[in-house]
Amino acid sequence: MSLPPVFRGLMDWFVLSAVIMFTTCSASPPNFIVIFADDLGFGDLASYASLLTGRYQTRSGIYPAVLYPGSRGGLPLNETTIAELLKPLGYATAAVGKWHLGVGPKGMYLPTHQGFDHYVGIPYSHDMGPCWNLTCFPPDVKCFGMCDVGTVAVPLMYQDVIKQQPVHFLDLEASYSKFMDNFIRDSADQNKPFFIYYPSHHTHYPQYAGRMAAGASLRGPFGDALLEFDNTVGSILDTLQTTGTINNTLVFFTADNGPELMRMNRGGNAGPLKCGKGTTYDGGMREPAIAFWPGVITPGVTHELASTLDILPTIARLSGAQLPKVQLDGVDMTELLLRLGKSKRDTMMFYPTDASEKYSMFALRLNKYKAHFYTRVFSELKAHDPPLIFDLESDPSENYPLSLDSDPRLRSLLDRILEVKAKFEASMVFGESQILKGSDPGLEPCCTPLCEPKPSCCQC
Repeated sequence: MSLPPVFRGLMDWFVLSAVIMFTTCSASPPNFIVIFADDLGFGDLASYASLLTGRYQTRSGIYPAVLYPGSRGGLPLNETTIAELLKPLGYATAAVGKWHLGVGPKGMYLPTHQGFDHYVGIPYSHDMGPCWNLTCFPPDVKCFGMCDVGTVAVPLMYQDVIKQQPVHFLDLEASYSKFMDNFIRDSADQNKPFFIYYPSHHTHYPQYAGRMAAGASLRGPFGDALLEFDNTVGSILDTLQTTGTINNTLVFFTADNGPELMRMNRGGNAGPLKCGKGTTYDGGMREPAIAFWPGVITPGVTHELASTLDILPTIARLSGAQLPKVQLDGVDMTELLLRLGKSKRDTMMFYPTDASEKYSMFALRLNKYKAHFYTRVFSELKAHDPPLIFDLESDPSENYPLSLDSDPRLRSLLDRILEVKAKFEASMVFGESQILKGSDPGLEPCCTPLCEPKPSCCQC
């Protein structure tokens, strides 16, 4: 992602990535909390896998599209997650919220099999089950839309066990907040460093909010959902403060992808950026990012290029963890975040939701320039040869492609872009597609597995 110059977002506690020299030195390993919003805006595609592994999702086989409740595949167990990097160093690890990297036979792909000590959450998107009859806002306002029908109701899981089915949306965020509060307190009491990965369901469709946030914003259901998310972030920071761990904790906030514009006022806003979720324009691929670490990161703004891919290498550097011996696509952001340094990243590759070896990347960013080899809005796919090239500093909305004929210097830029593309594609080995392994209704999580008739009988 490329960090935007202004983001007025979640908490007054937070400021955009502050970048000056490292000013504290703690005898204890730092704690890490990664907060990942859903469909908020300015986003990065298929980044649940990319964030946790530091690798493009195509290497891990998380393509094309996404995993579903009955998917046979998931994040391969030979991939190394951030949690698995930190476990040998004595870290307590927890995942809270939207997993979306597979359930699989006997829950083999759930977080507790991927380096996390604890998991509480919905193992996929919360619209992947019937929602028309569920309550999303108090006292009994039903969820907007139908969501997915013909599948099991969305479950809430603790570790590998279903505790609620369907999930109670009005209490969901409060249960997450309480869990994270207890996890931080327990880790602090035991003097254990900790890592929390909190991929939130907010503000994905269907929006929901409990009693503390419902009706309390000026932005309708979307704003209420965002406010509830805001309250949870505030609770996390309050707990860090009261446990005395706040000065030894890096909190990193970002989002998975751009807003779902087809939902209109229920789908978020990409601001000046073009298009939204599902496209490789910046409205679908660019996201806000906020880093917070009192005494180490000072309030400020950076315009340097960074990606969710870079989170794993950065946490490895700050914790002293060993990097996995695989092809990584992320780079260490430590100099950028802590020493007012330049980003080590000058390129970014963009794949569509249905990535394939046939088309490979749709777009490539090189410094301030972005080249589109393919564009697609809704179902209309267009190939561009030569690619459309935009200067994102002077044209962040990607409205005015540069003319190769009017400026001969752009020819050398195009040559450089094609060189970078060819070199990257030579290094890209697509993993076996986990999505193309297909689905089995028998793998859909059900708290009463012997009941009939399925899927409607799966309730507890």
